[in-house]
This record gives sequence, structure tokens and C-alpha cells, in this order.
Amino acid sequence: MSKHRSGRRGGSREASAPAADLPVNKNDEVMLDIIGMTHEGEGVGRVEGFTLFVQGALPGEKVQAKVLKTKKQYGYAKLLKLVEPSRDRIAPPCDIYDQCGGCQLQHMDYTAQLAWKRQLVVDNLQRIGKLQVAGAEEHSSADGIIVRPTLGMDEPWRYRNKAQVPIGVTEGGLVGGFYARGSHRIVDMETCLIQHEHNDSVVAAVKSIGRELGISAYNEESGRGLLRHVVVKKAFRTGEMMLVLVTSGRDIPHLDAWLGSIREQLPDVVSICQNVNPQRTNVIFGNETRVLWGRDVIYDYIGDVQFAISARSFYQVNPAQTEVLYGKTVEYAGLTGNETVIDAYCGIGTISLFLAQHAAKVYGVEIVPEAIEDARGNAKLNNMNNVVFEVGASEDVIPNWKEQGVTPDVIVVDPPRKGCDPRLLDTILQMKPERVVYVSCNPSTLARDLRVLEDGGYKTVEVTPVDMFPHTVHVESVAVLVKSGTVS
Repeated sequence: MSKHRSGRRGGSREASAPAADLPVNKNDEVMLDIIGMTHEGEGVGRVEGFTLFVQGALPGEKVQAKVLKTKKQYGYAKLLKLVEPSRDRIAPPCDIYDQCGGCQLQHMDYTAQLAWKRQLVVDNLQRIGKLQVAGAEEHSSADGIIVRPTLGMDEPWRYRNKAQVPIGVTEGGLVGGFYARGSHRIVDMETCLIQHEHNDSVVAAVKSIGRELGISAYNEESGRGLLRHVVVKKAFRTGEMMLVLVTSGRDIPHLDAWLGSIREQLPDVVSICQNVNPQRTNVIFGNETRVLWGRDVIYDYIGDVQFAISARSFYQVNPAQTEVLYGKTVEYAGLTGNETVIDAYCGIGTISLFLAQHAAKVYGVEIVPEAIEDARGNAKLNNMNNVVFEVGASEDVIPNWKEQGVTPDVIVVDPPRKGCDPRLLDTILQMKPERVVYVSCNPSTLARDLRVLEDGGYKTVEVTPVDMFPHTVHVESVAVLVKSGTVS
């Protein structure tokens, strides 16, 4: 029988309890005031100073919860009852929200999501970066870094242009959807409210056709079965679509019938590809990709720049907000048309080509050779001759450019979640550009790297969070730094 607690120690505790020094044990029921939310979207409550994380609870709420697990300094609890709901709580519109791990914040009003994401950035700048942030009413950076309100979407649904759907099997045949929260159990899905509707349609048709043809699904545990993932890409501006069938082997039974049905049912699909991944891994793509029918790329636009998107190309999944993000990047770069810019993690050239419209010369570097091939192709596609792309690690390539006489006015970085390589930060400090623009997908590594740049003689002037992934805990940010003593 579980005990009820309300933040005060009460009742006797058995001497044999496994965690007698803690105010709560597994299976205890507690009443909690939720005082905050983690970067993963879990509510934070405390019992006699002991922290409990509660999935689904929002700041400002009083909840009844059941303790699931305790560690030395914190534990996890399950939300049982909302005693006092937050004014920011709404009913999540998705039918499988409680099962699927794709979204974490659908139960939170969108305006509140944007405010929380801004505060997440502020908290990281202060706690990890030990940086001073100006008050919300400040319009000058004299009193610290200005952190702008999060730039959100007018319509924060159906924004994703890419679906990557794991495929499994039940007695009824193929299923495909998303992994249940914290597991690899596939939740079958017909509709995802953050995916473009056409992505849903393609996935549903592929599953249906696969069932009819008796196509087997890959089993992670046994390593048997054929179809691992269905990947769909949608070009919002042109309407073109690409379908990628990720399989465990090269041979696809009933291939002609499958292609014929897909083409008949899905006229927007202009490219059908196969990616072969024979490895026992949860990595989606293997090394071999081939075109089964149609083109090897689809075309889309960000602003006025056209991009060719292949099966393996990395391309931002929210095109509307990508334009907002890149627009802010160009603004922070302060370009007049005369500058030399280095883009230190250029990918397929998305930011580089955006910058090249406003700069004299742009140099892009990326460690993935296929991405640089795509970047060069995209520059050619847009007749941009003022861009140079090179394969390699930024911290190796950029010093070589310096030796060749390249002196950037602006360096733009858009690193992965782990942040910038320390050698790249050293390189930036040696190159001494007038401005550094840091595009980040992780507030904690952003704060860490800004601290390094500040200690090396730069001043962070302003940061703007951008909501690229509504209803999830992810937040992108753009920061601008200038050499200390420089007027921004």
C-alpha cells in the first residue's frame, strides 16, 4: 500500500527501506508543487529538497504523483492527478501524444512554449556561460546580452518536410509510426500533426501497398526482414516529393508492382530511391543508395535560393522557419556586399548561399564529402560564383585559407549539438574577424562556446531564439559577437 506525502516527512519508515535517508521511496505517492521544467520537458518538483522529475507536469501546477525511481539526488515520478492545473495547460490535439515520443510540449499553450524556450536560452547563458543577460525591458546591450523573444510560427502545425518512419509488423501486417517514448516499440500512426499532410499520405500508401504485396518488416532483435524505414521528403515550394525505402538487403520482391502502385497512387512523388542498410544498428541509412524510379533529387527553395535535395542530403526540416533563421543570420552578419565570410559548418551550402547574396565572397567548409558535392552543385544551380567550398575539418581548413591570404570579416558557425570543436574556437580567436555569428541547436553548448569566445576578446551582443520545432523541447538560437571595444 503506497504512502501519501505532501512535502513533509510523515509516518514511520521501515528500517529495511532501501533508501532510508531519502524523503521518498519507490511507489510513494506525493503532492508536488511544480517549480520548473527541464530541458527535456519534464516538470520539476521537490519533497524536502529532494528533486522529482514528472513527465507531463507544467510549471505552476500542483500535482499528485507516484514515485517510480529514486537516485541519490533526484528521482522520477508519474503524474497521477492534476490538483491545480497551469493556466498554460491545453488539451493536446494528437490522439497518440501520450504514447509517441516525437513531441513533448503539446499540452502547453504555444505562446507559453515560446516564452519557456527563451528562458531556457537565458538560463543556459547565465548558468553554463556565466554570462550577464540584460533584463527583458532592456534595449541596450550595455547591461548584458539582449535575448530577444523567441521567433515562433503563425501556424505551428504541419511544418515538417521530412518523415523518417520506422517499420514493424503485427498480426495485421506492416505498421509504421514513431517509437514510443523511451523505447523502440513502434506506435502505428496514420496522422502526425507536425508532418506535412502529404508525408502522412505517402507513408500510409507505402504501408498499405507493402501489406498487399506481403513485404516483410525488419526485426531489430533477429536481424531478419526487409523494410526498415520509410523516408519521405516534401519540397514545400515546388510540391515535389521523394520516397526512400530503407531496406536490409538489395533485392526487393515484387518491385515492379510496388513501383507501379506507388506511381499510380502518389502522383506528387517524382523520385523513388532505395537505401540499403544491412548493418545491425539503429542508424537509419546505410552506405548504398540507388534510384529505383524518377530523379535522384527534388528541388526546393529557401527564400530566393534553389536547392537540390538528394536521399541523403541534410536539409532543414522546417522551411518556413529556416528562412527566418537564415534571415536573422544575415542580419547579424551585418553584410553590406563588400565582406568576406567563412561558413564553418556549411553542410550542403544552405547558409553559405544565403550569405553569398549579400557578401563579396563566401568560403564554406564541411567534413562530409557528399555534402560538399551537394553544396557545389547548389552554387552552380543558382549561378553563384562568389562561393568556394572545401572538404575537411574547419579547424584544419580555415588556417590553410589564412595562409593563402583569406581574411574574413565575418565567421559563421552552425555546429552540431556538441558545439564547436575547441580548435575551431582557437582558430576564430586567431583569425580575429570583426563579427562572429553563432547558429546553435543546443543552448548549453552555445553558452559554453560563447564563454570561450568572450574570454578570447569578443562580446556577445544579442541572441535570438528561433522555434524550428514547435511542440518539441528543441530550440535554435542565433547569436552575434563583436570584437571587444567594437560598436555593434
